[in-house]
Amino acid sequence: MSAGNAPSVLELPVTAASAVAAVSAWAAARLALQRDLTLAFRKPAQLLQPLAFFALVTMLFPLAISPELSQLRLVAPGAIWAAALLASLLALEFLFRDDAQDGTLEQYVLSGQSLTALLFAKTIAHWLLTGLPLACMAPIAALSLGAPVGSLGAIMVAVVLGSVTLSLVGSIGAGLTLNIKRSSALLSLLTLPLSLPVLIFGARATQVAIAGGPVLAPLELLAALAVLGVTLAPLAAAAAVRISLE
Repeated sequence: MSAGNAPSVLELPVTAASAVAAVSAWAAARLALQRDLTLAFRKPAQLLQPLAFFALVTMLFPLAISPELSQLRLVAPGAIWAAALLASLLALEFLFRDDAQDGTLEQYVLSGQSLTALLFAKTIAHWLLTGLPLACMAPIAALSLGAPVGSLGAIMVAVVLGSVTLSLVGSIGAGLTLNIKRSSALLSLLTLPLSLPVLIFGARATQVAIAGGPVLAPLELLAALAVLGVTLAPLAAAAAVRISLE
């Protein structure tokens, strides 16, 4: 058949469609993850915006309250976690929006692959680009708020676990607000109530770490929330995206 009479995608033989379907869900998810990471690094401004917001909010507290370490340590847990939560919300609006506009999400639905696995890969990419950098910056922010050096490791672990849950919960809200213009306000209203347990347990873990107490219990609660999010959030996000695309 000549190039001018090449078959369309819908006219491909059944064997080609079977070959596409035979690709494992993990391989498809890995390719989706690699694609999102590659595209994200082409837009460095979107990557730096949440980190700059987190740094500015936490480092302005000493100027707004008092440079005394005793007072800074009292507000450090709330300041760190409120800033981390709001910074993660800044990047959630872009989680599915660009792929919805260029038709990529529709191709994911029609590809025969697990939409749950593909969206889970996109959420992992969001966490790697937002949550993990926030966790790496959290010890520096804690130091600026008077936290002792011995507490920095526990604070970083707490932010790692909490940011995983925030990304997973945010993926559900991003899916539900996919077709709504200027959806950032609605996305925040949907996501913030579900993020309150992470905020509470994360602030408690940070408070105990700064005080030098045992942090295993609040860290275990954060880990339990992360496991619950990994189990349920991708399924809910896939259902939300399907509803938004219909």
